[in-house]
Amino acid sequence: MSDSGGRKVPKFKTDEEAEAFLMQDLSDLDLAQFKRHHFEFEKKEAQLNMRVPQPLLDAVKDRAKAQGMPYTRYIRMLMERDIAAK
Repeated sequence: MSDSGGRKVPKFKTDEEAEAFLMQDLSDLDLAQFKRHHFEFEKKEAQLNMRVPQPLLDAVKDRAKAQGMPYTRYIRMLMERDIAAK
């Protein structure tokens, strides 16, 4: 058991094992083990190229890594959040 009291999802060797796991009561799973994932469906037609100070890029890359995503996707997410907030 984890610190939050729930079970971990085991590693599966086959699709059948995974399907069998999903057929049981999963209400006691430790949800902290899951990471947020953003699915991108929109076609990317435009390209952006910019120069920034190296320390800023390094900080962005560190934040993106902490979020578990590539830094370019992280930058796009920040832009989308800013536009959506207005």
